[in-house]
Amino acid sequence: MLQSIIELANDGILVFNDRLGVEYANRAILQITGYEHVRILEMTVTDLLGNESRTLLEGIFSHPEKYGEKNCTEFQLPTASGEIRNVEICIALAPPPDGADRAYAYVRDITDEKRIGNELREANEFFENLISSSVDGIIAADMRGNIFIFNQGAENLTGYTAEEVIGKVHITQLYPEGVARDIMRNLRSPDDGGIGKFNPSQLNLVSKNGEEIPFQLSASLIYDSTGKEIASVGIFTDLRPRLDMERKFQETHLQLISSEKLASLGKLAAGIAHEINNPLGGILIYSSLMMEDLAEDDPKRQDLARIVQEAGRCKEIVKSLLEFARQSEPNMEPVDINRAITEGLFFLENQAFFHNIQIINKLGSSLPFALGNAGQLKQVFMNIIVNAAEAMHGSGTLTISTSFNRERNNITIEFTDTGEGIPEENLTRIFDPFFTTKDVGKGTGLGLSTAYGIIEGHGSKIEVKSKVGVGTTFTILLAPCAETQPILENRPSEVTGYVQGNHSFKGEPSVCLSAALH
Repeated sequence: MLQSIIELANDGILVFNDRLGVEYANRAILQITGYEHVRILEMTVTDLLGNESRTLLEGIFSHPEKYGEKNCTEFQLPTASGEIRNVEICIALAPPPDGADRAYAYVRDITDEKRIGNELREANEFFENLISSSVDGIIAADMRGNIFIFNQGAENLTGYTAEEVIGKVHITQLYPEGVARDIMRNLRSPDDGGIGKFNPSQLNLVSKNGEEIPFQLSASLIYDSTGKEIASVGIFTDLRPRLDMERKFQETHLQLISSEKLASLGKLAAGIAHEINNPLGGILIYSSLMMEDLAEDDPKRQDLARIVQEAGRCKEIVKSLLEFARQSEPNMEPVDINRAITEGLFFLENQAFFHNIQIINKLGSSLPFALGNAGQLKQVFMNIIVNAAEAMHGSGTLTISTSFNRERNNITIEFTDTGEGIPEENLTRIFDPFFTTKDVGKGTGLGLSTAYGIIEGHGSKIEVKSKVGVGTTFTILLAPCAETQPILENRPSEVTGYVQGNHSFKGEPSVCLSAALH
C-alpha cells in the first residue's frame, strides 16, 4: 500500500545507495526526466541529476549522524530529450537501520512555477515602469488613507518626493479640507460613474509649499477577491498648462476683437468728428459774438454762456474722437521711458487733485531706451496716472516702477494704485471704446481705448489686473531698442530718448546705440 501511495505522488522520489547509484525511482521521476525505469536504475546520481546533486549526496553520506536532516537546492536538469527543466531537490539520509547506506531524494518540477514567477515579475516591472514614466500623477492609498504608490508625475505635481509621502503623509493632506471625504463618498455612490468609479473632475490639490494646484482627477476603488474594498487609486492630470493656454487664447481672442473694434470705430469716429466740427465751430463763434453784443446784466448772457460751455465740451469730445481716430503707425524713435514718465508727472502732480496722493517712483536705474513714439507713450502714461488718481478719489498711493527683463527682452512699466479697483465683469471691457464707469459728462470712455491702440501700434502689450477694494495695476511691456546700451544714472541731462533740442531719432535700430552714447 505504501508503495502505491509513493507511485501516485506528484513529486519524484528516488533512493540512492552509498555508491551513489539509483536503487528506486517512482513514476513521477520518469515523467520529470523522460528516462525509462530500467535506464534510471542503471544510472548514478551524476548521470541523472548532475554534479551539483552528487556533491550534495556525498556530503550527506559523510555525516551519518545527521540522518533525517534535509538538504535542498534548485538547479536546471537536462532531460532525456535534451529539454531543460527547473527542479528543486531535497536529500536526506535514511534513519537506522538503513541510514548508513541509503538516502532518499524528493524531486519537484518547478519549471512552470519559475516561468509564472518570471512572467509575474516582468509584468510587475512593466507596470512599475508604466506608472513611473506616466506624465500624470498616479497615487494609490489603502482604505486607512496610507499612501503606497506615488509616482514621478505625482512628485512633479505636488513638490513632494515619494520618500517623503509613502507611509508618512495621509491622503487627506493632499487635498483642501473635506475634499478627500467627498471623493470617497462619490466613489461609493452609484450616481457619479457608478460604484467604485469617479469620473474626471476638476479639483484642487495642496502642494508641498501650500499652493492649491488645479488638476483633473479620475479615480477607482480596488477590491479583493471577496469584493472587499482594499485601496483607491487616482490619476492626477496637471491642468495648469491647459488653463494657461486657454487664458492666453482668450486674451488673444479679446485682443483681436478689440483691434477690429478700434479699426472700425476709428473710421467711424473720424467721419463723425469732421462732420460735427464745422457746425460746432459756428455755434461757438456766433454764440460768443452774441454775448459781446449783450449788456453785462442781460439775462440772456447766462443762457449764451451755457451754450458756449456745452459747445466747448462737445469740442473736447470731438478732439478725443480725432485723437482716437488718428491711430496710424507711429514714428518710432529711441525713448527714455523714465524721463517720459517723470515729465508726464511734472505736468500732473502739481495739480490740486494730486495733492493728497503719494507717488512712489521705483524707476530702474539701468533701463535701456525703448523703441517707440515719445509723445504717444507720454500720452498713455499720463492717461493711466489720471485714471489712477480718479480711482483713488484724490487720496491714496500710486506706485510707478520700471525694469528691464533680459530673459524676455522687454521693458516693464507698472502703475499700481490703491483705488477702489475694477469689478471683474468690467475688466474685459476696460479697453473698449466709449466704455466708462464715470458719471455722464465726466468722461468719453476713449482714454484707455486710445492708450490700448497706441501700445498695440507699438507692437507691444498692455495688461490690467485689479481687485475690488484693493487697487489696480496697469502693466505695459515695451520692446527695447536694438543694440541699445543701458541708460546711465549720471548721463548728461541733454541726452533724451525723444525729439528735443537738436536730437531727432527716426526709428532706425542702429541709432539706438548712438543715441545712448551721445
